[in-house]
Amino acid sequence: MFKIVKKEQLSDKIYLLDVEAPRVAKHCYPGQFVIVKMDEAGERIPLTICDYDREKNTVTIVFQTVGASTEKMKDLEVGDTFRDFVGPLGRASELIEEDAQELKEKNILFVAGGVGTAPVYPQVKWMKQNGYDVDVIIGARNESLIILEEEMKQWSDHVYVATDDGSYGFKGNVNDKIKDLVNNEGKHYDLVIAIGPVIMMKFVSLLTKELGIPTVVSMNPIMVDGTGMCGACRLTVGGEVKFACVDGPEFDGHLVDFDESMKRQLMYKSEEGRAVLRTQEGDTHHGGCGNCGGEK
Repeated sequence: MFKIVKKEQLSDKIYLLDVEAPRVAKHCYPGQFVIVKMDEAGERIPLTICDYDREKNTVTIVFQTVGASTEKMKDLEVGDTFRDFVGPLGRASELIEEDAQELKEKNILFVAGGVGTAPVYPQVKWMKQNGYDVDVIIGARNESLIILEEEMKQWSDHVYVATDDGSYGFKGNVNDKIKDLVNNEGKHYDLVIAIGPVIMMKFVSLLTKELGIPTVVSMNPIMVDGTGMCGACRLTVGGEVKFACVDGPEFDGHLVDFDESMKRQLMYKSEEGRAVLRTQEGDTHHGGCGNCGGEK
């Protein structure tokens, strides 16, 4: 059992939990995720790691209530436990392995949309702890949906907030703010890392391709099972079949076929749609389990 030691409501439907999970805390890195189950009969829920404390043996997860399982999860309190907390899974951010000198010479912009701010946070924190300064845009429809702003400011001196309705910070979406930084403030970026809703990452990638800025996106929003066995997170990257949970979740945003991915997500919601996908995709429908492990 994995005990909850902290609970915080970040916005109307977004919650943060600190969970005691010694093995995950000891081995995880930014970009990876865990799979949680509340009880024996519970649904497997993949969640990107928001933070970790190796000394306290805790891992921070952030989730948004979108269905029956997450509605049930929001009712958990400090002292309650998860039946399973499996991880770390997936591949860590490529920044972790990059040459230190090359990384120091790069100007990097992180773009976080909504609950996607949670997986951006550990990467920004890791960068600062290792001596690298980065810029961050946090975007949402309105002020009430902005999360982790103050926490992010602890690790970046340049955090920009953008709201679609202008209720807080810059008025406009994250793309509008990217264009403002590049065109009006003279910013130059060598890399953009965008994490948020799939539609947001699609349009960020279209813009950065136009601007000539290499871009990494995290396809964690399309994960369901977390091992590649369900076929939900199958996507095409540069003409090749990949699975977000096994091969990612981070990919080159300029190579991801976002339209195909979004169409698959709609089809996957129904049993009939899943059957059609299984038939159409044959042996490539499932990704197999390449990076399983972790705690049980």
